[in-house]
Amino acid sequence: MTETSIPDLAGWRTKLAAMAAGSADTDGAHDSAHLERVWRNAQALLAHYAEADRLVVLAACYLHDLVNLPKNDPERDQASRRSARLARHQLSHLGFPAEKLDAVAHAIEAHSFSAAIPAETIEAKIVQDADRLDGLGLVGLARMFYIAGRMESGLAHPSDPLGVEREFDDRRYALDHIMVKLRKLPDMMQTSAARELGLARLDQLLAFREEFAAEWSGAAVDPG
Repeated sequence: MTETSIPDLAGWRTKLAAMAAGSADTDGAHDSAHLERVWRNAQALLAHYAEADRLVVLAACYLHDLVNLPKNDPERDQASRRSARLARHQLSHLGFPAEKLDAVAHAIEAHSFSAAIPAETIEAKIVQDADRLDGLGLVGLARMFYIAGRMESGLAHPSDPLGVEREFDDRRYALDHIMVKLRKLPDMMQTSAARELGLARLDQLLAFREEFAAEWSGAAVDPG
């Protein structure tokens, strides 16, 4: 089932993208391109779950970051709740089906890692998985370092980048984020399709981590 096979799904996508753009800030890790990738991820997952409401998933994918707080903001865990409230308000003024508003709001609230809200519907599970998939793989790697730069974190621990003899601290060292959070994501996926894809993307991150650490420590220098 494609986007164009659902009555006016393409039309709603245009409206939702415009709504999201109106709330966008300068965070390149949570910009319109991120929203498009999350929707693409969700479409891939929707192929396995015909019972899911595609319009609910579409709306939550585009509006899940209406309120985007920095990762180190003390109220970061409230961002998805605020996004859900704002989405509900704006969608109601656009004539979005009223009977779907609760489902959209729940999917938005539950997508957040920091909010720790259980995803109770298949739509919420798909949106959560789709968003987390964008934190893995090579795009996820680029986003990780981008966010770390905005937080003024270092790239890696000067002498122990792999954390062999210290505790991981991803607020100080960007590379630590792979072990603190990203490696956990595949096992947290709600759908089997996302879990399989997440594991493949995690392999890329773990391989990069080893190669980065070798180069960082001088072990990978080619004497030429």
